[in-house]
Amino acid sequence: MNNNITRKQTAIAKFFRKLFSRKKYQLIEESDSDGKENEVLQELKDGSKKKPIVPVSSKEASTRYLDELVSDLQADLQNGLTEVQVLERRLRYGWNEFEVSKPEPIWKKYLGQFTNPLILLLLASAVISVITKNIEDAVSITMAIIIVVTVAFVQEYRSEKSLQELGKLIPPECNCIRKGQLEHLLARELVLGDTVCISVGDRVPADVRLFEAVDLLIDESSFTGESEACIKGAAALSVAGDLTSLQNIAFMGTLVRCGNGKGIVIGTGENSEFGEVFKMMQAEEAPKTPLQKSMDKLGKQLSLFSFAVIGLMMLIGWLQGKHLLGMFTIGVSLAVAAIPEGLPIVVTVTLALGVIRMSKKKVIIKKLPVVETLGCCNVICSDKTGTLTTNEMTVTQLVTSDGIHAEVSGTGYNGIGNVCLSASGEIAKEFSNVSVGKLVEAGCVCNNAVIREDKLIGQPTEGALIALAMKMDLDHVRQSYTRKKEYPFSSDQKWMAVKCAHKSQETEDIYFMKGAYEGVIQYCSNYSNGGMPVPLTPQQKAIYIQQQAKLGAEGLRVLTLAVGQELGALTFLGLIGIIDPPRNEVRRAVQLLQNSGVAVKMITGDSKETALSIGRSINLYNDGMEVMSGEQLEQLEDKDLSLMVLKVAVFFRTSPKHKQKIIKALQSNNAVVGMTGDGVNDAVALKSADIGIAMKGTGTDVTKEAAGMILLDDNFASILHAMEEGKGIFYNIKNFVRFQLSTSISALSLIALSTIFNLPNPLNAMQILWINIIMDGPPAQSLGVEPVDKDVINRPPRSVKDSIMNKGLIIKILFSAIIIISGTLFVYWKELPDGKISSRTTTMTFTCFVFFDMFNALSCRSQTKSIFQIGLFRNRVFLYTVLGSLLGQMAVIYFPPLQKIFQTENLRALDLLFLMALASSVFFASEILKLIERTWSSAAQRESGVTLAV
Repeated sequence: MNNNITRKQTAIAKFFRKLFSRKKYQLIEESDSDGKENEVLQELKDGSKKKPIVPVSSKEASTRYLDELVSDLQADLQNGLTEVQVLERRLRYGWNEFEVSKPEPIWKKYLGQFTNPLILLLLASAVISVITKNIEDAVSITMAIIIVVTVAFVQEYRSEKSLQELGKLIPPECNCIRKGQLEHLLARELVLGDTVCISVGDRVPADVRLFEAVDLLIDESSFTGESEACIKGAAALSVAGDLTSLQNIAFMGTLVRCGNGKGIVIGTGENSEFGEVFKMMQAEEAPKTPLQKSMDKLGKQLSLFSFAVIGLMMLIGWLQGKHLLGMFTIGVSLAVAAIPEGLPIVVTVTLALGVIRMSKKKVIIKKLPVVETLGCCNVICSDKTGTLTTNEMTVTQLVTSDGIHAEVSGTGYNGIGNVCLSASGEIAKEFSNVSVGKLVEAGCVCNNAVIREDKLIGQPTEGALIALAMKMDLDHVRQSYTRKKEYPFSSDQKWMAVKCAHKSQETEDIYFMKGAYEGVIQYCSNYSNGGMPVPLTPQQKAIYIQQQAKLGAEGLRVLTLAVGQELGALTFLGLIGIIDPPRNEVRRAVQLLQNSGVAVKMITGDSKETALSIGRSINLYNDGMEVMSGEQLEQLEDKDLSLMVLKVAVFFRTSPKHKQKIIKALQSNNAVVGMTGDGVNDAVALKSADIGIAMKGTGTDVTKEAAGMILLDDNFASILHAMEEGKGIFYNIKNFVRFQLSTSISALSLIALSTIFNLPNPLNAMQILWINIIMDGPPAQSLGVEPVDKDVINRPPRSVKDSIMNKGLIIKILFSAIIIISGTLFVYWKELPDGKISSRTTTMTFTCFVFFDMFNALSCRSQTKSIFQIGLFRNRVFLYTVLGSLLGQMAVIYFPPLQKIFQTENLRALDLLFLMALASSVFFASEILKLIERTWSSAAQRESGVTLAV
């Protein structure tokens, strides 16, 4: 009987091993599988009667006694789970992975692009054009719609991958105890109650409550923002604090830096702490950009304008006694002519060219409107670790036991830099200063880290000590000793020591110790004075306590070192201050951002002292500014936080949820927020922000996908280049809008006035089509590639409420349109002496309008600066397109086949000179208007002392 049961269990185990194995697949005979499945289902049915297993939060698990936790999870720490237990739990909670919701069909995403108001208006215009038999307009509008919608669809389709990228954090394989044996399996196969084993170099495969930890250090910087690896232990906690204080919990996706351990799985997939980040990202929607809002507003304005034109023309025709349906057709045709179908295209092209320019400046823009959004950005929230800092622990200060202070230069895990004695300015090398040399030697010998080709293998703190030794040419000193024994670091004793023997000297064994001051000092009976041991007095201890407190107040992590022949009678050597230093370029970048009206705020998971130290060093914080902890933030209501958030410069001890809350509070104050970061803990905030900025080198895959912009060189200063482009692009789009609408209004008014006064139509259908090509084609679009004005970075961020069509732009549009209409009507009237229209009349009127267009485009290259200030040849693309348009106009006038199509005739040279002189009036009038505007602005600036943003 027992043998039969054993055979059944073996058969069940083999069946599920085949069914769920990702490495091998085998065909199972239908008859065999049916019987085995029935047996397994019966066992599952029996198991379902037991108390259900539920995930345990990390905070709850940290305070539970191990026996109680194991009982609740129905686990076996020694033998692990059975195949049936694994299947039962997997059926209830799924695989240990993140499942992205079913994506929207591609065709539906594509059709969704047509909900844009401007696109809907263009669609209506195309339909009306077909009804009124304006096939040329219908074709051009339809092509414009297809181009714009396709480009927008491709951009959106490629940029929404951040949820899928979270899955890459889950390691593909892990070590797990099942059926009494250590198995190497896929991490996705883990379930609640599994026993996992972790060691150096592993990524934790799930949220784990540790029950065994040997010298275990875990790097949680990508999750909590803490730059220093966390010490882990197995003891239950009396009180659960924030996530950074849960010493007996190993979080999914974090990296084991040192030691090894075992733990029981308490959370998998979306039930893990990373799962909470995943859920927040899934629920978060990226906000509309200012450009999208401006385009929506402009679309509505053009719609109202079009309907107004239709109504006005119908009213005039009805008052004149004309046929109502005929006037409706004329009104609709004029409305269609007024719609600038090239606007969406030039916006897309302008943004795309901005993206190309940014890529040459080491910045990748993932979403086109992001470039323009930076022009409105007035708050930059930055993570500290890896963004403002290098994410490389570095020694910056030394204090020896006999009072010698030294400053250490250079950053990173390399030997670049020097140790400079503060009093004399002397550069210390090897044992040129005995006290400093002995202190550095102890840090190098009592060390397990290795630096190879500027890459650290081991703990960041120990790497900093090796880099210090390299700067003093003492990194070889470790080879002079043979290590006999190691006393590993523990959270209780707060020190690490090694017992060594010198290879070339016959001396007694020597102990080197490093750790926290309170842990090391109790083993010291002497202190080093010039290399000689001197009895340690209470007065000396008081001095060391003051020095240690001073270094700690500067945000430094302080290590104490000692040496001696007995553990209980060591010689105190001194203190070493370590910090993750700020990047070299950050200080200047922060200053420039602040000068241009952009507030910079630090949001970090690190301690207050460290955050303020970095903040002061980069001029982000001073004593007059406010700071706030994650705990304080948690206690505030959203309304209260919105009132305070603008005043706070530094947020410390924050979680991913806190970062998102800060972003939302800033946005509630109408701030346009940029968020920079590199860790998983930044991903939700990056997606919540108006623009998320990730680092390529130090950034995780999740942050890169959640962000809209990636800095290839991890240079915080590159944000300045992006903001410069963003501001410049908006003004380029504004220039294009001014040109196109002034041309549209002029053409519309010319036809409308001739209709109102019962005059013959001054332009035929083909001539109007040619004007439309110029209005929407290369000459117009070349305004979008105007190089960015270097003075634009000094202008304050543009208000998000500012529309492209503001009062100043409307005045300039109407000003240019009035000159064009007046000049063209003058030529039309001059060439129509007896009231009869001829081919010369239309040719002169047509050519005059085209020349006006070219000069108008030239004046539209800048809203404020003269063409001579920005440079006539600076935008070569514009010059080539204008030259091409003029050559095309000459072909229309003088090439016989085109003369028949456009109904034109040859013009004399004097005619062309006359038209050129008349058309140039719009350029000179605009230049005079700019001069008056600059003069008035300068006078106002002198009076108020405030620079006005144009």
